[in-house]
Order: sequence, then C-alpha cells, then structure tokens
Amino acid sequence: MSNNITNHSNECKDANNIAFTLHNVENRSEELVTQLTELWESSVRATHHFLTEDDICEIRSFVPMAINNVRHLVIATDALHKPVAFMGIENSIIEMLFVSPSHIGVGIGRCIVQYGIDNFDIKEITVNEQNPFAVGFYEHIGFKPYKRTDCDEQDRPFPLIYMRLQKYISIT
Repeated sequence: MSNNITNHSNECKDANNIAFTLHNVENRSEELVTQLTELWESSVRATHHFLTEDDICEIRSFVPMAINNVRHLVIATDALHKPVAFMGIENSIIEMLFVSPSHIGVGIGRCIVQYGIDNFDIKEITVNEQNPFAVGFYEHIGFKPYKRTDCDEQDRPFPLIYMRLQKYISIT
C-alpha cells in the first residue's frame, strides 16, 4: 500500500490508544480498490441491516467506480498497513465513510472525519435514515439534519437525511 499513498499522512489513536495512520490517497491501485470494496461490504453488512442481499450485491458493483472517481480518498491504516476505514470527499461533502466492523465505535470514524474537516473543509454528509448509528454519530460530532428524502439518489426506497456541520467539535 505504501506506493499508493501520498506523503500527506497523519496519525491518530482510537479509544484503546492504538495508533492508526491516515493517508490522503491519490493513486488507487486495483489491489487497494479491492481491499476497500471488501471493507465496504463488511461495514455495510454490519451497519446497513435494512439492505437485502440483492441490494448489497447491486450496490457493490458500483463501489469500485465510486472509490476510483471520488476526488479525495482518505484511508485509515493499522500498524500492519491494512486499511481499517476510508472516507471519500467531493466538494466539501463526505460521499462515503466506512469503518471495518472490528473498529466501529472506537474513534476511527471520529478521527477520519476530523481529518477531513481540517484538510478538506467538510461541511455536509448524506446518511441513510435507516442507519440510526450513523445518524447519531454525525449528530454527536456537530452535524444537523436540514433535509430528508423518501428515496436515495438511485430512487430506491431508502430514505436519506442530509446533514450540515453546524458547530466545530474538535475531537483530538
């Protein structure tokens, strides 16, 4: 993975005081995209209980393209340089944030969002309403809902909540 990352990195620690490195990735190898797609799927299976198996398979087919095309891709890696979370940012909006199930709830998400706020001026996020953990997470760190839709961007029956950063909460 080291030949696929920029020199822009930052270290953070989770709630267990384990260090992770954040990387702003510019060059996205096929191997990296495959790793992140697998991370996406494991995260979705752990958090998006409203999706059917068919939904997951259909959406998964679009994930590699989304990873390759998002303007800013930030990855959190562990001590073995294995990706444990990633975030995609476009025009100050978090387009995707997924955390490995074994790392959910220990501060990696907070750390990676903080990095995005500090370095990419994140102001907004769109969240599946049926994922209350994610809605609560973003509210806790200062995002507030401003709009709701009954369907997602592909017109599937998954309500979305659009949220804006209302207050800056430093989490470091």
